[in-house]
Amino acid sequence: MSIVKLNNRGVRSATTFGSISGLGEMRFIKKQTASSSATISFVDGTSDVVLDNTYKEYLFTFKNIHPSAQAAFSFNGSIDSGSNYNVAKTTTAFNAAHKEDDSGTNLGYESTYDLAQGTGFQILDQENLATDNDNGLAGTLHLFNPSSTTFVKHFISRCPHNASSGIWCNDTHVAGYFNTTSAIDAVQFKMASGNIDAGDICLYGIN
Repeated sequence: MSIVKLNNRGVRSATTFGSISGLGEMRFIKKQTASSSATISFVDGTSDVVLDNTYKEYLFTFKNIHPSAQAAFSFNGSIDSGSNYNVAKTTTAFNAAHKEDDSGTNLGYESTYDLAQGTGFQILDQENLATDNDNGLAGTLHLFNPSSTTFVKHFISRCPHNASSGIWCNDTHVAGYFNTTSAIDAVQFKMASGNIDAGDICLYGIN
């Protein structure tokens, strides 16, 4: 994907999505492809993963996430290089939905999916993904300044997905913070049950 930008003389030029320079630089770090994977983990310093003070913001992108069994897509963080994924989080979630035949809509706060100092995995989609080929999830997760040892670590996520045998379009928004002053040095993704049957997760660093 190419992006058009202005240089310091106001002249337009193109650059690639994987390396955007200028005000706020964005760099591709790592891509992992699921294949009946129980978990997908990004651990700082492992397998070319960078998740430290190199960048103030990290972006994960999800593409064609598909489950092996009907389940929700979720994530958690670690402060011990992936030995444990159990960081306390406080979060909030809301969802917009529209039925394929236009017979139903929804927009509302989803208290079922929020956490109050919970250490479990945070669900990122409002409705469990089914295994039909017309079910799946895409989206993004932003993690801010995970290496800070002074402040909590905020994150925001947006995941459009189709569920219930593909008849509903859902748009789930989640925000929250890891309530720790220890550095978050690993992030793990998994389905609430079963495996991630297929899909790509990419990690980028943003200055």
